[in-house]
Amino acid sequence: MGKVRNIRKELLSDNWYSLNKVTFEYQRKDGQWETQIREAYDRGNGAVILLYNTKKQTVVLTRQFRMPTYLNGNTDGMMIEACAGILEKGNAEETIKMEVEEETGYQIDKVQKVFESYMSPGSVTEILHFFIGEYEDHMKVSEGGGAEDETENIEVLELPFTQAWQMMVTGEIRDAKTIMLLQYAKLNGLFS
Repeated sequence: MGKVRNIRKELLSDNWYSLNKVTFEYQRKDGQWETQIREAYDRGNGAVILLYNTKKQTVVLTRQFRMPTYLNGNTDGMMIEACAGILEKGNAEETIKMEVEEETGYQIDKVQKVFESYMSPGSVTEILHFFIGEYEDHMKVSEGGGAEDETENIEVLELPFTQAWQMMVTGEIRDAKTIMLLQYAKLNGLFS
């Protein structure tokens, strides 16, 4: 049961990342083989982090324009998110530290991996590595905002955790990775 054979890939696009049409045979529970066709978008794996400060009871999030959300009803296309990025050279911990400095302006040296997840397993190959990391004011080394060559235009938000939680409850924060990390913080008492 659940066996796969005769996998054939056809590259449909490699403009930004890779989109493949995959034809394969899948063995059903009853032992019969059936041909299936799926599309799989490969953008690499990524990492995300919730920056938090227990003394101030705050988190650092970002706000930026996301075209796919705009195309699907988000009227201004702006999303509030935890800092994240695509893995560089496969190292999640080093990538997330670099992304934190690039996007938020904080230079942190310690992060803790809390879990990993497929974020959209029906169509995207990405595994996302989830981290938490404490920040303090003295760690701010720049304004952040993202890399110049990546046209990110990121706004850095420092919010009380209670406000970020409320923004999730009211739907102002609708990003899955951010919701998962805020729930992790609440469930694991990061602010108690």
